[in-house]
Amino acid sequence: MADAWSALRGHPARFLASAWPWRCLAYVLTSVLVGLPTLFVLFCTVFVGGLTLVLVVGVVVLGTLPVLTGLLGVLERRRLGLVMQRPVSGTSWRERWRAGRRLPVSWPEVGYAFLLGLVLWPLDLMLVLVAVTTPVTMLLAPLLTHVDDFAVFGWQVDPGAEAWLAAAIGVVLLGVSAYLVSLVAVAQAALARTLLDPREVALVAEVADLRRSRVDLVDAFETERRRIERDLHDGVQQRLVALTMTLGRAELDVPEGPGLAAVQDAHRQAEEALAELRGTIRGIHPRVLVDHGLAAAVHELADRSDVPVSVDIRLDERLPPPVEQAAYFVVSEALTNVARHARAGRAGVHAWRHADAFVLTVEDDGAGGAAADGTGTGLAGLAVRLEALGGTLRVTSPDGGPTEVRMECPV
Repeated sequence: MADAWSALRGHPARFLASAWPWRCLAYVLTSVLVGLPTLFVLFCTVFVGGLTLVLVVGVVVLGTLPVLTGLLGVLERRRLGLVMQRPVSGTSWRERWRAGRRLPVSWPEVGYAFLLGLVLWPLDLMLVLVAVTTPVTMLLAPLLTHVDDFAVFGWQVDPGAEAWLAAAIGVVLLGVSAYLVSLVAVAQAALARTLLDPREVALVAEVADLRRSRVDLVDAFETERRRIERDLHDGVQQRLVALTMTLGRAELDVPEGPGLAAVQDAHRQAEEALAELRGTIRGIHPRVLVDHGLAAAVHELADRSDVPVSVDIRLDERLPPPVEQAAYFVVSEALTNVARHARAGRAGVHAWRHADAFVLTVEDDGAGGAAADGTGTGLAGLAVRLEALGGTLRVTSPDGGPTEVRMECPV
């Protein structure tokens, strides 16, 4: 089970046989062990600070209260691990002590400290005394009745059958006590988590989950691209190859005349369609990128470009596949835009590692005016893709040029 609450809602036999009742009992007992010193420290701090409030010393003493409650918050976040597998995250004792008064006052932490010191631990002590000692005492009734008179809740238990009946009732009460203690522990843990769980931590966790889901979407998209590429390569392309071979054989059998001219024209169109299909397959999922890495794939793009392109890629090792693929498509889209719209005489691709980030730029000496914020444009789609990976895409393209497309992505 993920936590005590999930175990409580499960099958009773599995719950009672698990470690969760003992962990919940430990949580309640440690509430007493933590709450009593907390009450003493809070009382001393407030009492001494109140008496010396007219002096500067009183202000200093009362000023330590947020620090002390912050340290208690660190302990309580750790203690939540007794009833839940994923306790609240937070700073360590050393970090909290070093931060001292530089951190803003967390009033929920202060309120929880007074709640624990004044209310929670006395209730937990009463719970342990009633819910634990009563069934344990009744379980020992067959032994205690032979030692002295034994009575529980006004019932005078005699040795023999009554003693064993009391022991049987003790077994039932022990299971009820396990549920009661666990419910109280879960309720107190939920209250502590509500007061001690910083909203910033929850937001960070939500952002991390969102980023993971976006990366999963990118991976799913790449998987679908590979499936389409495989279907086109193994299906449509092979049929077109077979068609061109059939038309080639037909050219040898058809006599001179209009029929031969038609077959030759069909053969030419089939070869053009095959060449276009191969180019499309290469754009969907470039095999050279998978087999030989980004540098080889970018050199291939540069060789096919209508504009002269210089390539300077300095990488000591392969990049993670999502980053490699994003970089490839940035270069492909940028060089396509250069050839179609920039009226440039040259272009350059540069890439390097900077600390834990990968940086890639595509520059040209064209007319400028490019942008990455147009809805539906290739660069806009790539910017969204990079954002999912934690990266950015920035286009600098004043009117008259030059243009620079800059990609930065953590590795």
